[in-house]
Parts: sequence; structure tokens; C-alpha cells
Amino acid sequence: MEAFLVSTGIVALAEMGDKTQLLALILAARFRQPWPIVLGIFVATLFNHALAGAAGAWVTTVLGPDMLRWVLGGSFIAMAVWMLIPDKIDDSDTPAKPRFGVFGTTVVAFFLAEMGDKTQIATVMLAAQYQAYYWVIAGTTVGMMLANAPVVWLGERMTRLVPLRVVHVVSALIFAGLGLWALLG
Repeated sequence: MEAFLVSTGIVALAEMGDKTQLLALILAARFRQPWPIVLGIFVATLFNHALAGAAGAWVTTVLGPDMLRWVLGGSFIAMAVWMLIPDKIDDSDTPAKPRFGVFGTTVVAFFLAEMGDKTQIATVMLAAQYQAYYWVIAGTTVGMMLANAPVVWLGERMTRLVPLRVVHVVSALIFAGLGLWALLG
């Protein structure tokens, strides 16, 4: 039970202000369908964190810390630029139907955003420390849901008051800051 509780707490705290929390807000603003988004976050997190225990340690042995820093920094900056490219939702009140549906789009986007993230790395370390794979995966997944589900529910309401373009610009600035921090840190 200690592995579950510690994993839940560490990941919930690590996720605060993280890029995947920004992604949850953007998905909520774009699609305005909280249930498929929350379920997509759950599925993506469960799958990602299950793989993290097996693959995370291997990746860190293949890429040295310097190379990993450059890859992550470049990825954050690329995401910042992408955030500034207007979507069709910016020009109309009705969101376009995504190719894979809201659920599928959320699963893919969240899974990819979580790759190399601090919560994924924390999952690897916690699984190694506690050697309680299932309890750690359950805990890290619950921690992610505690941090991201409220953003989806409240963020969807907030976007009625804040223009989507403002959310995109602020998100781009945060991603650019994360990229510079990764490159310079």
C-alpha cells in the first residue's frame, strides 16, 4: 500500500503545471467533451506508465543525459511553435470532428506527450524502488487523474470566459520556457 500512496502523491505533485496538464486544458477547450477526454487520459496514462516500468530504464541507457536534454528541449520548442498555428476552432464556434474521435485523439496525444516526461521517469524510479509494479502503476495513474481530470472539467468552463487564442499563446510561451529550461539546464 505504501508504493501506491507514495506513487500517487509524487505523480500528482509532479504533474502540477506540467505540459500534459496544458494539453488537457487545450483538449477541453477544443472539443468541449470532458468524458471522452478524461477516459482518454486514463487509458493513455495507464498504457504509458505500464510501458515506463519496462522501457524507461532502457531508453536512459541508450541516450545519454546530454542527448536526452537536447531532444526534450527541441521537442518543447517545436510544441511551442505548433501551439501558435491556428486551428479551425479558432475561427468558428463549433469544433471540427477529429479523425480518431475525441477519445482516440486524446489517447494518442496524451500518450505521446507523456513520453520522456518527469512523471514517466518517476514511474520508472518508483517501480525500481518498491518492486511492486502493479501498485506503482495504479498509484501513478491515480496521481495523473487527480492532477488532470479537474483541469478538463474546470478548463472547459474557463474557456467560455477566456478566448482560445489566449490559451494557445500562453501555452506556447510555457512550452518555449520549458524548452529553454531543458536546453540551458
